[in-house]
Amino acid sequence: MYTKKTMQRYQILWADDEIDLLKPHIIFLTAKGYDITAVNSGNEAVEKCNEQNFDLVFLDENMPGMSGLETLAVIKTNKPSLPVVMITKSEEEHIMEEAIGSKIADYLIKPLNPSQILLSVKKILDNKKLVSEKTNQSYQQDFRNLSMQFNDRLSFAEWVEIYKKLVYWELEIDNTEQKSMKDVIDMQKSEANNNFCKFIVDNYEEWLNNPKVESPTLSHQLMKKKTFPLLENPEPVFFFLIDNLRFDQWKILEPIISEYFRVDEESTYYSILPTTTAYARNAIFSGLLPADMEKKHPEWWVHEEEEDGKNNNEFDFLKAQLQLNKLDIKSSYHKILNVNQGKTLVDNLPNLMANKLNVIVYNFVDMLSHARTDMAMIRELAADESAYRSLTLSWFMHSPLLELLKKLADKKVKVVITTDHGTIRVQRPFKIVGDKTTNTNLRYKAGKNLNMDNEKDVYVCRKPERLFLPKRNMSTAYVFTKGDHFFAYPNNYNYYVNYYKDTFQHGGISLEEVIIPYISLSPKG
Repeated sequence: MYTKKTMQRYQILWADDEIDLLKPHIIFLTAKGYDITAVNSGNEAVEKCNEQNFDLVFLDENMPGMSGLETLAVIKTNKPSLPVVMITKSEEEHIMEEAIGSKIADYLIKPLNPSQILLSVKKILDNKKLVSEKTNQSYQQDFRNLSMQFNDRLSFAEWVEIYKKLVYWELEIDNTEQKSMKDVIDMQKSEANNNFCKFIVDNYEEWLNNPKVESPTLSHQLMKKKTFPLLENPEPVFFFLIDNLRFDQWKILEPIISEYFRVDEESTYYSILPTTTAYARNAIFSGLLPADMEKKHPEWWVHEEEEDGKNNNEFDFLKAQLQLNKLDIKSSYHKILNVNQGKTLVDNLPNLMANKLNVIVYNFVDMLSHARTDMAMIRELAADESAYRSLTLSWFMHSPLLELLKKLADKKVKVVITTDHGTIRVQRPFKIVGDKTTNTNLRYKAGKNLNMDNEKDVYVCRKPERLFLPKRNMSTAYVFTKGDHFFAYPNNYNYYVNYYKDTFQHGGISLEEVIIPYISLSPKG
């Protein structure tokens, strides 16, 4: 025996001074499962809205006494979130503009027909449910295809497409009402990451050492391959590097940025290992791999065990790379660490326009990931990937970065938005032992005496020179975590695990850390 689940019956208020003529439409909607309350005037509509709750209001624009627009204003003042559909015989533009400006949900023009009305109702009241059902159904159809692809011998370009597809479904599912497929997409991303990590371990060394093998654009090749060609155009180039910006975070910023810019190129590149600021970002600006940076510019390269800042010489590295590529241009470099620095840069825009290349590093997303580790409040605000994306969007909407982009949208410029590496939410601890000179990063370790029980869940490099990594001692090795693992020392193991589990980290191997966005934009104006 079972109880049949009853469908929700929505309550609709319909205000029209010729309501009797609309009786066939009311009967039609009632048969479709909607309860209709009919009134003849704007005053009655306001009274009914104050007396009871409605899910939707149909409002005739041309009523004697209180007009539709006047009624709309009162209803919206009392109940701002109540959706209102304006109905009118007039197609006058100013009436449409005033109604739309008052945040109506839809606009219908008489004579009405039943399918037109039903479409409007479903679009407003059933939209989320219908979209959720369609999204879940479509993802289920694509699930098997994606899982089968993981087991194929994929190229670096095919892995990019798989990651983009996974991000697409993750964002689509995140927008559904119940998020009923969230666990499924999470498991599929984990499976994809396991296979991607094997792919990186199998191919990364050869990419660096065999110039004949086909390889993705890597950090140290980014400026020469993608950005320097933009300098051939007459416009100044503004190169924004937002630290820690993952591809999914770019996708939630894209609709805002697309209001002001055309996306000329939405591509990705692969971060070098370790996927950290000290290695990957320095590689971008120097055009060199870490071992070559240490060798050619020892005055700028800072080793792991040294206490100096690892990224204090980025502009020096950039100027050296420009000189090496015979680019005699005016350039600037700015690192934005707080709101005041961002506002000062906005005010300085007229001076920046005189430079051919302006590099602007924004550290907010990186600071957010570290703050999430260190602050209980941020942990609550960014409890998972969805909340992490939401917090990123909220920052961007109120940031001097968006203000600067809006100003650039009115000028003749080229804009690049990219990052140096991504980040992943870590879940599984991995025990490792190292001496006191071992670095503190949770996703990779570099040191002399690194010991672990099981190496299958990590990538161990005992010949750093093969990965073009600095080798301070004969026994120096690098160990990289894979997927969502993070390193924990046996001493205070439980404290370590409880403190760092579910935090966003970088430095290891995962789709999120390695495959990262490179976006080229032109102002729409």
